Amino acid sequence: MSDVLALPIFKQEESNLPPDSDNKILPFQYVLCAATSPAVKLHDETLTYLNQGQSYEIRMLDNRKIGELPEITGKMVKSIIRVVFHDRRLQYTEHQQLEGWRWNRPGDRILDLDIPMSVGIIDPRANPTQLNTVEFLWDPSKRTSVFIQVHCISTEFTMRKHGGEKGVPFRIQIDTFKENENEEYTEHLHSASCQVKVFKPKGADRKQKTDREKMEKRAPQEKEKYQPSYETTILTECCPWPEVTYVNNSPSPGFNSTHNSFPVAEGNGSPNHQPEPVVQVADYFEDTEGSILTCINLLPTATPQDAQQWLLRNRFSPFCRLFTNFSGADLLKLTREDVIQICGPADGIRLFNALKGRVVRPRLTIYVCQESQQAREQQVKHENGDAAANTFFVYHAIYLEELTAAELTEKIAQLFNISPRQINQIFKQGPTGIHVLVSDEMIQNFQDEVCFVLDTMKDDTNDGYHIILK
Repeated sequence: MSDVLALPIFKQEESNLPPDSDNKILPFQYVLCAATSPAVKLHDETLTYLNQGQSYEIRMLDNRKIGELPEITGKMVKSIIRVVFHDRRLQYTEHQQLEGWRWNRPGDRILDLDIPMSVGIIDPRANPTQLNTVEFLWDPSKRTSVFIQVHCISTEFTMRKHGGEKGVPFRIQIDTFKENENEEYTEHLHSASCQVKVFKPKGADRKQKTDREKMEKRAPQEKEKYQPSYETTILTECCPWPEVTYVNNSPSPGFNSTHNSFPVAEGNGSPNHQPEPVVQVADYFEDTEGSILTCINLLPTATPQDAQQWLLRNRFSPFCRLFTNFSGADLLKLTREDVIQICGPADGIRLFNALKGRVVRPRLTIYVCQESQQAREQQVKHENGDAAANTFFVYHAIYLEELTAAELTEKIAQLFNISPRQINQIFKQGPTGIHVLVSDEMIQNFQDEVCFVLDTMKDDTNDGYHIILK
């Protein structure tokens, strides 16, 4: 263990940062020209309010010492700007959340560059399949300012919309790369991010004013517990965003008749789905919705860079810097006592369980198949007069933890790659063909591993659909 534990053991409250972080000079600095909120406590991350669609400047500053990184002197670097979710829960379902936003806002982008106002950027690009990402080249030796516009608002991703919900925070993250020997911008140089919330036009100004007025009413000793409001927001260093690849097989779900089905692959009744981003450093299994590939085990052959991505994807980003030089083999050598001593009791136990690939059994498993595909197979069998022939149907597993109708709706939507808002109600076919509304209590009384055939029925009052479990 001596070769693995050759690192200082920090106090738990200091474990998020290496000891020399305060003195470390970063190669670049990114400054968002928007004021930070005054209602943020001293040791919390800054929070910045933005207006939807408004152009905000980000200054790209060369912060290198003389002689540092000479290989990029006189050359271009590439930066990728992303708007991503701050909450871990939403990060895991990011692709589904963004796809739902796409269907509700056809033709719109989450993040745009204001090219006429930007200075010093070259070859700006916005991938039409990645609505929350833009990229460009720039010369660190020259003045560079990029203006961005965020078109989604924080309350668009809240679970329930009855008015007055607290909007979810986003992160603006910038990753910068240099050229490799093949003239590809793949060698990571620096990453930084900041926390933001996006409001409808002028909403950010009202929120900033409200926070300022609240702070003015506080007692002087209370004010000392909060950060001052700064005119600009400095993005802080973070782990690089993991490289992802989305497989876009089905641009949108299609419904053409009163009784219809979700898009399925021909021949086996399997839905045309889009997998979650996959980090190629471990073994994978088909997750709860049948379409998300989730990392179980870190492989001993994983490089330190791969191990960093594994930590990030498994919600251990506060310890990325602490384990910067650890390979997969190094992490797997750690004992339970080692990780608890390094990370503290709560995160240490969680990290140890993740390293050992321990999976918690779901509370309820159900299997679903589409009626349309089944009916087609039966019709062919009937027409051929082969009633005794075996018919092969593909079912998909849905794993439930909360045992609620809302959770079932979300899982079915994820399975068929549609927005949960398109599902109005879920019914279970009862005696004599009646349709019984599926409630939380009904789901709690489902038998484990029960099988259902799914049928869909268009709602005549709106563009939504009803799901019928048979």
